[in-house]
Amino acid sequence: MYRYDEFDHAFVKARVEQFRDQVERRLSGEIAEDAFRPLRLMNGVYLQLHAYMLRVAIPYGTLSSRQMRMLAQIARKYDRGYGHFTTRQNIQYNWPKLSDTPDILTELASVEMHAIQTSGNCIRNVTADHFAGAAADEVADPRPYAEILRQWSSVHPEFSFLPRKFKIAVTGAPADRAAIQVHDIGLHLKKDEAGHLGFAVYVGGGQGRTPMVAKKIRDFLPEEDLLSYVTAIVRVYNLHGRRDNKYKARIKILVHETGTEELTRQIEGEFAELRNGELKLPEADIRAIEAYFAPPELPERAEGWAELAKARKADPGFDAWVARNVGAHKHPDYATVTISLKPIGGIPGDATDVQMDLVADLAERYAFDEIRVSHEQNLILPHVARADLKALYDALSEENLATANAGLITDMIACPGLDYCALANARSIPVAQELSIRFGSPARQAEIGDLKIKISGCINACGHHHVGHIGLLGVEKKGRELYQITLGGSGDENTSIGEIIGRGFEPEKVPDAVETIVDTYIGLRLSREETFIEAYRRVGPQPFKDALYGSAAEAA
Repeated sequence: MYRYDEFDHAFVKARVEQFRDQVERRLSGEIAEDAFRPLRLMNGVYLQLHAYMLRVAIPYGTLSSRQMRMLAQIARKYDRGYGHFTTRQNIQYNWPKLSDTPDILTELASVEMHAIQTSGNCIRNVTADHFAGAAADEVADPRPYAEILRQWSSVHPEFSFLPRKFKIAVTGAPADRAAIQVHDIGLHLKKDEAGHLGFAVYVGGGQGRTPMVAKKIRDFLPEEDLLSYVTAIVRVYNLHGRRDNKYKARIKILVHETGTEELTRQIEGEFAELRNGELKLPEADIRAIEAYFAPPELPERAEGWAELAKARKADPGFDAWVARNVGAHKHPDYATVTISLKPIGGIPGDATDVQMDLVADLAERYAFDEIRVSHEQNLILPHVARADLKALYDALSEENLATANAGLITDMIACPGLDYCALANARSIPVAQELSIRFGSPARQAEIGDLKIKISGCINACGHHHVGHIGLLGVEKKGRELYQITLGGSGDENTSIGEIIGRGFEPEKVPDAVETIVDTYIGLRLSREETFIEAYRRVGPQPFKDALYGSAAEAA
């Protein structure tokens, strides 16, 4: 894990003290809210419906136990005993007092954390595959490159006031677990035929009001050219991105309006000027950052295979949890573990201070002090010996953290919605809870198989509804909440944007509508092995429209 150097410590400390002065002047009335707003946003402080919200950065989703304990302490001391893990691999606190935010930032700084660039028209938290450094299918760990991008982009003088917010994601495996094709820049770490590391580069993806899948503009960019090429992309965007209309300000609109070929030509021209300059990454520097992310020494634990088989046979609940929440590791005696933050009937992504403390303890005991946050709003222990899985499961069960639903219908993504957010049109949380209860039976979930529901309370798409197999978008119509359904979205290596299926549904009718969709899928799939997204791509939307609305005419 990356550790702060002297510059990092000094930089974060200076920003905290600067913000403390700004808060004091706002509270005294010396600064009006209009003038204070950009200052607080630069430090991750939002003003929501009922209170301020603080968004804390978790670069590429990686945490230590010490940092997780600090997040728990902040929830306990300054909030209402919980935090909300987000689709950007960050954590949000929904109830801090403005007067307390400088003290919170000071405490975060003591464990090498901050809230800088978690808001504003700048380069946001760089995200990565949550199984990075552990997954069996990984080509290389993407986190060193995410860290390089973090260092480069932090308070970048040229890119601190972009036309709109800017998001970068990096993955290092054939299976895309970072949704890189719905980011402003997506980077797929790979090797060429000679074994050299580099990136396939995607530009112009995004969700929100105008969802688009990114375009690949480079099939292989050598690793030493990473900063030069990303600088070229952001520089072209900064020069030509629209500032007259915030709804058309993202780079995806620039790609669409300019054309992929012409925009690539401009980027390549800028890159030609930069590639042999000071941004070229020396191999020694890359390897030095890489050393921070060296995997832990994993002792042989061959006994784990027999112990695991015996425990699974004896405990059906544990067996189901292993089947869904445990994944393949590079080392055969170890596994990756998904800690579901989606208990049946719970709020997706929320964790209490007690739960966070427990995860910190378990990471120290069983996972070499490493924790990850996934963009699917779960927590990950990346290195767990198979021999320790039963003890880990038993400990998680005590705090309702052993729900065996990773990738299943109740493992939903949901934004905070109208319960907190001033931008929302509808409530995401109650809908997620009702669906979780409706489909909570383990037998029912097993029958359905892999299926991703994603819920957003407004068109900004913080709940990633556009890339849900079933997406739910909350809208407002004549003063009432309504939920528009999209089908066929996906955020993996075969990214697709969901299709609007027809007229929206009132909140109380959403569970029945989703059940109709699920039943239709089960009735038309070729076998239990054919997943929802596979079946949908085979048959298209019409059978689902007919089931929901009775006829295509009514759906229209």
